[in-house]
Amino acid sequence: MKAGPTRRSSRQPWMIIVALLIAAALAWFFWFAPDNRTPEFTSTTVGRGNIEDSITALGTLEPLNYVDVGTQVSGQLLELHVELGDQVEEGQLLAEIDPTVYLARVEASEAQLANLRAQLADRESQQTLARLQAERQRNLMKVDATSKESLEVAEAELRSASAQIEAIKAQIRQTESALKGDQADLNYTRIYAPMAGTVVQQLANQGQTLNANQTAPIVVQIADLDTMTVRTQVSEADISKLEVGMHAYFSTLGQPDRRWEGTLRQILPTPEVINNVVLFNALFDVPNPDRELLPQMSAQVYFVRASAEDVLTLPVSALRQTSSDTGNRGAPGRPYEVKVVDAQGRPQPRNIRVGIRNRVMAQVLDGLAVGDEVVTGGLQPVPETSQPRGGRFR
Repeated sequence: MKAGPTRRSSRQPWMIIVALLIAAALAWFFWFAPDNRTPEFTSTTVGRGNIEDSITALGTLEPLNYVDVGTQVSGQLLELHVELGDQVEEGQLLAEIDPTVYLARVEASEAQLANLRAQLADRESQQTLARLQAERQRNLMKVDATSKESLEVAEAELRSASAQIEAIKAQIRQTESALKGDQADLNYTRIYAPMAGTVVQQLANQGQTLNANQTAPIVVQIADLDTMTVRTQVSEADISKLEVGMHAYFSTLGQPDRRWEGTLRQILPTPEVINNVVLFNALFDVPNPDRELLPQMSAQVYFVRASAEDVLTLPVSALRQTSSDTGNRGAPGRPYEVKVVDAQGRPQPRNIRVGIRNRVMAQVLDGLAVGDEVVTGGLQPVPETSQPRGGRFR
């Protein structure tokens, strides 16, 4: 019964000694050991690659050449000869409007014109008779065989007949003009394609009544899909960096790995304000021979300011601004400072010059070589001399 307490009491001094030794070792390590450990940092190796400085924006595809085909007359859409996606030629019949009303107007104008021409023939006959009577009265007046009053009446009837002829001729010209308008309206009931292309929109259905009194109703839209225009919305912060003629390319959501290229053609001066954001439209064209690009597709657009292939590159996170250069931020050839890891694994400062840079990578013009290891982050300042850590509290 008394042996147990004796063994426990004999172990306690050893446990206390071990605990004191561990505490002393930890105290020496944290307070009195020289600070000779290598600082921790992240690094990367300088290599060769391609680099591009570009401005990104979102765009929408639309045909370069298209036309909204409408009707200039009102009436029921009697027949529609095309469907969405059909290829049409210039002059091809697209649709027909009910011509009943316009055909009746043409017939009425033609009948009125025929009536006026008959009246003209009658007035010309009366004019001939009036001229003969006036001539007879003049001859009788020479031999005093008639009165002066009879001569004046005959001459007045001749002038009246001539005036009536002029009036009827004016009515005929007016009716002919109205007939031309009625015939034009009748011709407008047959709608023809003004250009060759593809039917990309159908905005009216067969049997629908179209009212052209105020606006011209659009029946179909025809577009030439061989060339597409990319309408890109660029923020006001980036629009000043664009120039007409600069290289641009884009990819679509359906084919993110394929690139379509073009040249910036136009920057529209009037912006669009969407949710208090000012956006400017920049346009460029791309060929579309295989018809894979369609209207209203979304595009991820890149306007290339500068690019280089097979050059030395390193991450932008490795660059440090030098104290001697505080201006021309981002200018080509500007000096920077980097930390290069030496053979002993310690980072050493080195000045370099960079060329093209974007938000991720930068082109190295000189100061580094392929294989150099540069610090990209996590580096903490290292004391120049080793000293006990506890010295800072003295």
